[in-house]
Amino acid sequence: MHGLDFKEIQEKISESFRPWQRSFQFWVRASNIYTGYKVFQLRVSLVRDAKKQEEMWERQHEQAADKIYFMCSDLGGFFLKIAQLLAKPDMAPAAWVRKLVTLCDQAPATPYDAVQRVLEKELGKSIGEIFETFDEKPLGSASIAQVHKARVKGNKMNVVVKVQHPGIERLMMTDIRNLQLFALYMQKIDIKFDLHSITKEMEKQIGYEFDFKREANAMERIRHFLYKHNKKSPVVVPRVLRDMVTKRVLVMEYIDGIPILSLGDEMARRGINPHDTDASLESNISSCPSNILKSLSLAYGQMIIKSGFFHADPHPGNILICKGPEASHVALLDYGQVKELPENLRLGYANLVIDMADNNASRVSQSFRELGLHTVAKCENEQQELLRLAQTLFDTKMPDGQTVLQPFSDDSSIKKIAVEAFPEELFSVLRTVVLLRGLSVGMGVNYSCAEQWRGMAQEALLASGRLTSDGKGRSRRRSSLRKLRAGS
Repeated sequence: MHGLDFKEIQEKISESFRPWQRSFQFWVRASNIYTGYKVFQLRVSLVRDAKKQEEMWERQHEQAADKIYFMCSDLGGFFLKIAQLLAKPDMAPAAWVRKLVTLCDQAPATPYDAVQRVLEKELGKSIGEIFETFDEKPLGSASIAQVHKARVKGNKMNVVVKVQHPGIERLMMTDIRNLQLFALYMQKIDIKFDLHSITKEMEKQIGYEFDFKREANAMERIRHFLYKHNKKSPVVVPRVLRDMVTKRVLVMEYIDGIPILSLGDEMARRGINPHDTDASLESNISSCPSNILKSLSLAYGQMIIKSGFFHADPHPGNILICKGPEASHVALLDYGQVKELPENLRLGYANLVIDMADNNASRVSQSFRELGLHTVAKCENEQQELLRLAQTLFDTKMPDGQTVLQPFSDDSSIKKIAVEAFPEELFSVLRTVVLLRGLSVGMGVNYSCAEQWRGMAQEALLASGRLTSDGKGRSRRRSSLRKLRAGS
């Protein structure tokens, strides 16, 4: 059998059936979670006592959280990314967040012998020939790859070696296509939001993540942009070792830091008040949460609005608080998900940022049309609801007194304004803002990225000729919109 032993034949047969097994498990589990909520909605509607309703909802969320946790944990791969999106205190029920946040960086590790085979096949040499030291135990394992600490021969610098899990691409693309079908069903039956376009963009973006050469190019491009446009870059971007990059292996400098999820414990250990903004704390692990968010948000505003090319995955597992000479810095890791906005969307989003920062409800509908975001109102106060919708989707600020947005509740703007077409290109902006908002809520800091980015948005529009120097750019906006319509 061409040198294949019985065990290898078994593994190949098992590998061919895995996508079918995963599809079956997904549909059984997802259907169970969804129908559980629909049945519960009928039950809770019969109860008139508000306090009892609240208690019933909490129990239901806890039961569902267990089911979602085990589905994501058992299936791994793409479903760990789903856990990252759901484990956000600003949108998901607290019971979900408590359960799912533990999955954000807990993908099962690939055994060392399999890692060694991938490395030696990709780099064309044995591990011993390339590395002075190589830690067999990974620093961490995520949905697509895992990372090992090492030191290259002839180089005293510590490095991180990112190695792709064998066979993961086929499994993850199977997962996302199942999710697309589920999204189509949900938007037809229950949620009047263009979920399918979002999942199509997710498919495209995740497809890019399997090419580490592309990731290395993106990392270098963003590093060059941020370091060129700031006296001191608001975030640290690791350097790439260009001669050690292949499609499935990426070697970069090692950044010594504290994972942002561990920041609270570290600050408590050092006796630092998380809400103290005293300048004397600058040397203390990037100071306080508000300064960490300020650095991250500044970097993202520059990337999205000034450049249009940005890191699109700021979940907690990709953020480190640096130690050593880079103290008071935030490191941004993992450039597998990046996005380049077309010029019209970059400038259209700049317009929307100004509208949101100014609470200008009368202009949001125009910005939505310019972005290609088509809505149908189901309420009387359409302009205000459109502003609420824009802020729900594209700003980090939470309404006063709220810690959970609950975008699909009956009172939400998404229920009152049907989103019939959501441009795929905008999904990465939405996802980035939503992840930043989750970080801010989790750290107890309520801020508006729109307010922080307003000046950048004005500069971008002025540079493009779409805003007059006095800031009153309505006539120019109208002419731009007419040009866009004429060209479409």
